[in-house]
Amino acid sequence: MLLLLESVLDAADLALVGRELAQCHWRDGARTAGSAARHAKRNEQADHSRDSVRALGEFVTRALDRRDDFQIAARPKRLSPILFNRYRDGGHYGAHVDNAIMGGEAGGQMRSDLAFTLFLSPPEACSGGELVIEEAAGEKRVKLPAGSAVLYPATYLHRVEPVNSGERLAAIGWVQSFIRSAEQREVLWDLEQARLAMAQNGVATLRIDRAIANLLRLWAEL
Repeated sequence: MLLLLESVLDAADLALVGRELAQCHWRDGARTAGSAARHAKRNEQADHSRDSVRALGEFVTRALDRRDDFQIAARPKRLSPILFNRYRDGGHYGAHVDNAIMGGEAGGQMRSDLAFTLFLSPPEACSGGELVIEEAAGEKRVKLPAGSAVLYPATYLHRVEPVNSGERLAAIGWVQSFIRSAEQREVLWDLEQARLAMAQNGVATLRIDRAIANLLRLWAEL
């Protein structure tokens, strides 16, 4: 399931992030790519060894954590550190699949069940730069307003189209979910949406509440 998250960051948040990133040291993004994807990656990444960049990542993580739709769709057990990417001057990231296991440093390792991209610059800030996600039904091209994000299974092949002019800024990260199966997460999402619609129409939801709770007991990996 691919989910669009509108307005994760508001205008004030984006201004803060922009000021901080303008002062960052940027490095070759290929340093953080897996061995299979390194040759396809041409971008820059904010140096996340700096305290200011890590603090900025935690700011973004808190914004995501406040979102009910993110919590319901991802069922997050753990989030990776946030990475900040910059694409310009023809920068791109060819088709690739994300590493199944992330980390290995002080924070330990995690399984990458879902990936997300939070757009930090508006669509008109660059020519090109679309995130292209290969779903079973075909390619989905994503270029969202600044502050909005897309969440999708990390198993999908995806790429970033070349930025022909201007600059594309984004924050990216990964989620290890309590619910490993994408199909099971989608069932829970559908039940939650049905529950919300029923509650808004004054219909009792006790049976759906019970079904959701019991499915979580069956499927959750703690």
